[in-house]
Amino acid sequence: MYIYLTSGTGDFLEQVRKKHQNQKMILIHGEGNSVLIHETEGKSVFATPRKFEVLDSVNDLEERGYFVFNNIPVTDEGRPVFEHRFLNRARAIEDEPGFLAFRLLRPLNSETYIVLTQWNGPHSFEAWKSSKAFKSAHAEREEPTGVRQQNIFSAASYITTYSATPKEEDEE
Repeated sequence: MYIYLTSGTGDFLEQVRKKHQNQKMILIHGEGNSVLIHETEGKSVFATPRKFEVLDSVNDLEERGYFVFNNIPVTDEGRPVFEHRFLNRARAIEDEPGFLAFRLLRPLNSETYIVLTQWNGPHSFEAWKSSKAFKSAHAEREEPTGVRQQNIFSAASYITTYSATPKEEDEE
């Protein structure tokens, strides 16, 4: 399974989605731009997408709620370590109230992985971040004695958030 992402204005991306109604696409809106998610076993219909292989998934993505992209730049050498950690995670997030879906996305044309989570709303994501399960999932890992911890990250991670419904424009 693959996920392809393209960005633009909500109106333009809605036209792209309508043109390819037979494809599974979800339109989400963030600060200053919108993103069209195309999840498929095949090739993308986008001209120049960001390309990802889905390494792990929980539930179907739906066009509703709140989407969180944890963008994590990983070194080439760090990819196996990063993927091993995520594929062997505790999966505690799946039991959190308001959790809808999860994707671990391996980049095919960049170094930045995306950990995509979908929630009922921002409040559900914030509650997860305050939970014991979150603290446990993000605790520093103990390395065996004598083993130096490897820095597998090429830059700081960052979060981008999106909503399935566009923010209302201010009326003039």
